[in-house]
Amino acid sequence: MRKFLSFISWALLCCCWTTQAEIFTSIGQMTDLIHTEKELVQSLREYIKAEESKLAVVKSWANKLDDLTKVSTSDPEGFLAHPVNAYKLMKRLNTEWSELESLVLQNPSDGFISNMSVHRQYFPDEEDETGAAKALMRLQDTYQLDSEAFSRGKLPGMHSNAVLTVDDCFDMGKTAYNDADYYHAVLWMQQSLKQLDSGDEAVVSKADILDYLSYSVYQMGDLPRAIELTRRLVAIDPSHQRAGGNLRYYEGLLFKQLKELNQAYQPVSEEPIQLGTYSRPKDHLPEREAYEALCRGEGVKMTEARRSRLVCRYQDGKRNPRLLLKPMKEEDEWDSPRIVRYLDVLSHEEIEKIKELAKPRLARATVRDPKTGVLTTANYRVSKSAWLEGEDDPVIMRVNQRIEDITGLTVDTAELLQVANYGVGGQYEPHYDFSRKDEPDAFKRLGTGNRVATFLNYMSDVEAGGATVFPDFGAVVRPRKGTAVFWYNLFRSGEGDYRTRHAACPVLVGSKWVSNKWIHERGQEFRRPCGLTEVD
Repeated sequence: MRKFLSFISWALLCCCWTTQAEIFTSIGQMTDLIHTEKELVQSLREYIKAEESKLAVVKSWANKLDDLTKVSTSDPEGFLAHPVNAYKLMKRLNTEWSELESLVLQNPSDGFISNMSVHRQYFPDEEDETGAAKALMRLQDTYQLDSEAFSRGKLPGMHSNAVLTVDDCFDMGKTAYNDADYYHAVLWMQQSLKQLDSGDEAVVSKADILDYLSYSVYQMGDLPRAIELTRRLVAIDPSHQRAGGNLRYYEGLLFKQLKELNQAYQPVSEEPIQLGTYSRPKDHLPEREAYEALCRGEGVKMTEARRSRLVCRYQDGKRNPRLLLKPMKEEDEWDSPRIVRYLDVLSHEEIEKIKELAKPRLARATVRDPKTGVLTTANYRVSKSAWLEGEDDPVIMRVNQRIEDITGLTVDTAELLQVANYGVGGQYEPHYDFSRKDEPDAFKRLGTGNRVATFLNYMSDVEAGGATVFPDFGAVVRPRKGTAVFWYNLFRSGEGDYRTRHAACPVLVGSKWVSNKWIHERGQEFRRPCGLTEVD
């Protein structure tokens, strides 16, 4: 604005100087001033038009976000329970707000920039946006959801206005592509193309989508379809710098393959690429299929005979004085290995207090390095956790005592109460809670022996997903707010029970809060005496 006013001032000064040079004495010369003024007005109009155009974009963005924030702030946790909302929040704050900032910076607005500078330190970064995108892909795989369902906000048991645009789908595909994950790149680029072809508005061009899609399809080993997609790209953009060369290369490879196999060329299938067209590549987890099937509720090995052996009872902790008047309600979840659930372990008020204490301390959840015993982050555990001591609040001390009363095991040598919150697609892939023979130093620094048992509190209900599953014997334990589950990780002999390998399924819809107590061997000598055999 200052530059523009300086330009006007300079122009007017020039006019004044000309006038002082007796321009008034000549109408012809004065007409030059008329034309100068017209040019100034035209420049002013162009400036106003540019400002209005920019303000219209900003106003449209503000109106959209105003409506969105009214919904999101009314129930932040409920809003973020939908994984698409969580992903789009990451994307907005990492990418779209920055684009808006660049637009405003074309003519600096000090108030806005100052505000951005103050809050930018709290914004998610590129890693957050990428992580949220990968979380959606993880949910897609685990629960066998196609990209169409996600992009239209259709998740099992619910329908939402949380939709993914053409550009959102393209960015999802690009995230996978940049990670050499061509399987997901194909799914999301295909969805982006599908929505663009159906008339959805987009910034990204069809040529860009076809460029990424054709190469990803080639990487998946589908040469005929890669050729067909590349031909479409060449038809749209004949001068594309890579398309022509790629097309010749793909055609040469296919011709060579057909010649070696003595086969004729078959037309490409008219079926669109979708979930199931290509096989998902294998990864590091041997029980991936069984684990994900259990997360979907498939492959559960609960038979009628087994169910008939599961009972419920009142449990007073072997006549524990604190449980005599109000014994715990205990339900069998599984018979062998024995898993039990306790009802009404935590009250709503206690849960809220624990969450209040934990929230300021939440940090990326860690796992103990089996070689060094040091806590470190891992891709297979996606959540945030905090550790609470009994001295932090009477509630924590009371919960610790309650766990001791219920289990009959001392918690003096147990680890601190760990509180965890699983975000978008939050999970903990199959793992053991105890240390195995090949990692004898895992808990050496604690000096309390191995983890003999796990006590897991569910502090929230979860609309979909988030179950605790045991792939070895096909058990599924679903979160129920206020309840807790308990199992032994070790036999009485001190040997690990390898059947207890378990996982926290990705949260599909909802926000999952848990707290757990890992109880160690030391101090349990007379509370849980050794057995006579290795597997007692």
